[in-house]
Amino acid sequence: MITKRDFYINGAWVAPLTPRDCPVIDPSTEDTCAVISLGSVADTDAAVAAAKAAFPAWAATPPADRRKVVERILEQYTLRKEDLAQAISLEMGAPIDMSRDDQAECLPWHLKNFLKAFDHIEWIRPLGPHAPDTRIALEPIGVVGLITPWNWPMNQVTLKVIPALLAGCTCVLKPSEESPLSSLLFAEFCHAAGVPPGVFNLVNGDGAGVGSRLSNHPDVEMISFTGSTRAGRAISAAAAETLKRVTLELGGKGANLIFADADPRAVERSVQKMMNNSGQSCNAPSRMLVERSVYDRAVEIAAEVANRIKVGPANLPGDHIGPVVNKRQWDQIQGYIRSGIEEGARLVAGGLGLPEGMNKGYYVRPTIFADVKPGMTIEREEIFGPVMCMIPFDTEAEAVAIANDTPYGLTNYVQSGDGARRNRLALQLKAGMVEMNLRSRGAGAPFGGVKSSGRAREGGVWGIEEFLEVKAISGWDVTQDVAAE
Repeated sequence: MITKRDFYINGAWVAPLTPRDCPVIDPSTEDTCAVISLGSVADTDAAVAAAKAAFPAWAATPPADRRKVVERILEQYTLRKEDLAQAISLEMGAPIDMSRDDQAECLPWHLKNFLKAFDHIEWIRPLGPHAPDTRIALEPIGVVGLITPWNWPMNQVTLKVIPALLAGCTCVLKPSEESPLSSLLFAEFCHAAGVPPGVFNLVNGDGAGVGSRLSNHPDVEMISFTGSTRAGRAISAAAAETLKRVTLELGGKGANLIFADADPRAVERSVQKMMNNSGQSCNAPSRMLVERSVYDRAVEIAAEVANRIKVGPANLPGDHIGPVVNKRQWDQIQGYIRSGIEEGARLVAGGLGLPEGMNKGYYVRPTIFADVKPGMTIEREEIFGPVMCMIPFDTEAEAVAIANDTPYGLTNYVQSGDGARRNRLALQLKAGMVEMNLRSRGAGAPFGGVKSSGRAREGGVWGIEEFLEVKAISGWDVTQDVAAE
């Protein structure tokens, strides 16, 4: 069993001031696979103090030198990417092939995109020709607290830590206590890469302890949080007392609008996307809205695809889905499935209980509900599991009304062969992102939502700018610019 009780503070691995053991559960087996310690207020304060002391020197470090440090983190990943994939698979149940190909690979994908965006940032630039002696300066905000979730652990760590470092901020990371092993490896990458002491710190803990302290700490200038909408509200309230910047990437209830002229494989591909990562993605297309003329056939296809999806342990190779992260999550998903049945939705695939042949592990049957009515619990609330709702519609206007009638606004989807229709609907849907015909966003595009999905923008130049302050300077001596050239 893995034992990782220490925290990474001020460039060193240090023991918790007050040990508080926390088991890490392998969701494939329900066995304890590791033991960490949960940090206290005092541990958090020590990490923030280290970050505060390191900030002036790191902020003053030339951007090109900060870039070199981040490049070395990528080198460490390249040396140890299998270790990272194995850690993610063990801690949160991603099947090992998916962990290698998708989960761990989030680190190099986002890191390289950040480096490209970083090279185009003008740290001091003219306001415009109308004000020749006014300059706009971009400066790091200060010490930042970073709170990341368990479902895509390295995706979110990379989307927060890397832009913070490039911007010149120092940081304290609190990863989810459900998936701490990958983040501890990331700390090893940072140490081996020569990140200066205090610039990156990690304290494991829960939301009530470390998370709350980061949110209300007077020396933390910004909180970047990814997780539930409920927790996002609590963090915003706690942070308000110190007027710190708060960026939130929260839940979703994605609407997937499929028209009669969509690609013949649209339904099949949509179900597969929904079930990926066992449905534990905030941008999952969990509400499939289908034009009525093709709705019955779409229900048949969706059921067939869901019934073909295999469920199995995370350590086995293959294209199956793994377990959900823990017993609490499994129980919650079962409650939603029960609610769908009781409220009259038509169950066409999956359902309650463990998949056939399984008696241990937090496995959920890939589940499809048809004839879901707007307003049903399973249509309104984020389930965060392999459960999809299907709803028919007759007109574009009806589809948009159903799609937008939600507290969330993260990712919506439009599938149609009519380009004019796609463009039209993309502008009508209330979401931070719209994917057309399941085409992925381009490299460096921002990730984030509106409404109860939070309003962060992570990735690319937007992700770096989240960690920067804008300073306006008048009376700039432009002759010095010429002299510098």
